[in-house]
Amino acid sequence: MKRLSVLPQQCLLLMTCLLMALEAVPIDIDKTKVKAEGHVEGEKVENPDTGLYYDEYLRQVIDVLETDKHFREKLQTADIEEIKSGKLSRELDLVSHHVRTRLDELKRQEVARLRMLIKAKMDSVQDTGIDHQALLKQFEHLNHQNPDTFEPKDLDMLIKAATSDLENYDKTRHEEFKKYEMMKEHERREYLKTLDEEKRKREESKFEEMKKKHGDHPKVHHPGSKDQLKEVWEEADGLDPNEFDPKTFFKLHDVNNDGFLDEQELEALFTKELEKVYDPKNEEDDMVEMEEERLRMREHVMNEVDINKDRLVTLEEFLRATEKKEFLEPDSWETLDQQQLFTEDELKEFENHISQQEDELRKKAEELQKQKEELQRQHDQLQAQKQELQQVVKQMEQKKLQQGNPPAGPGGELKIQPPGEHKAGDAPQHPAGGDQPLPPGHVQEPAVRTDQVHP
Repeated sequence: MKRLSVLPQQCLLLMTCLLMALEAVPIDIDKTKVKAEGHVEGEKVENPDTGLYYDEYLRQVIDVLETDKHFREKLQTADIEEIKSGKLSRELDLVSHHVRTRLDELKRQEVARLRMLIKAKMDSVQDTGIDHQALLKQFEHLNHQNPDTFEPKDLDMLIKAATSDLENYDKTRHEEFKKYEMMKEHERREYLKTLDEEKRKREESKFEEMKKKHGDHPKVHHPGSKDQLKEVWEEADGLDPNEFDPKTFFKLHDVNNDGFLDEQELEALFTKELEKVYDPKNEEDDMVEMEEERLRMREHVMNEVDINKDRLVTLEEFLRATEKKEFLEPDSWETLDQQQLFTEDELKEFENHISQQEDELRKKAEELQKQKEELQRQHDQLQAQKQELQQVVKQMEQKKLQQGNPPAGPGGELKIQPPGEHKAGDAPQHPAGGDQPLPPGHVQEPAVRTDQVHP
């Protein structure tokens, strides 16, 4: 069964085959010990991150598909064109109901995740009218028109999206590395501007000294050449250089025994060469540059050896490459420190772009500061009004007390009853003829009849 690596450096079959990842063992480990240890059966190997924004969804789909016996059998006989053309995707109709149900659930979760991302992005720009269906079109790794079930079209779209995205991965890495180098130079020059002449000269002298020290390293063999591979054979594998055999070398470094050297296995071959140039303990050595150098070496070997451009090296392709003149008499290999990574014009354009970004950020900061000041002004104004109202109420209370009127309650009622006054309904009523006794000395007046007429 073909088993391909799910790696950021790989692009075509590594994702499209939807298989378990390889475990790449560093080249400087004794291979006899590696083989003796082996892998524990059923042990799950952690796959490196692909760098794709839908990496987790991709991994989950792979894991679920691998549980279906029929689909695994089809993968064993599938070739590259069947996978790329979408023929393999149609086999999804034959997988078990349990697998399809699980895939449906994964797709619904991914759609929900994408919608949350869209909402968060729209919220950040305060856009309230969100058309999720329209915005989902930007994601090409699933069929957004059917958000509920995982169909063959979804598998086909996932394969093609991963293939395309990973094909552009190396290009993107090169571009990011170039920006990284230009930013380093930009920051160095900006720092020099802050120094006086004497300190600036010392800093420039130190910089040139470090460059010279970094460039003073042993000769780096041409990647993929006989000299380079023999050095691995001797120093990393501990074998007699006089007994170097390309076929044995291939099988020794095909770590997972799948019949291919994938990109991770190839990159492991360059560790010894890179150690000649880069040491993490040295101030002058940049480990970011080391990884870029590794990437360049791998790309070069792939271009020279990988005949069918499937990003995998077969034994036949490897042996054929060892018969070429370039394998025996290669050109010298130029490391990054021997190359011009960017021109002055490119650096100037990059700095202009940074300046524009800084201006935009400055304007936004100024706008935010103005908004903050305006909010503070409104807050202070409200506080002043509140204090003024509180003062007025206090003065009114004092004035009422001075006039002999008790302060009013919340509803306007008097808090203290003056002597002799009663609330309505509280005064004692003694109707005439009542049973209440009269006070001493009081004579009850006869009641006046309204029906009597007086002359």
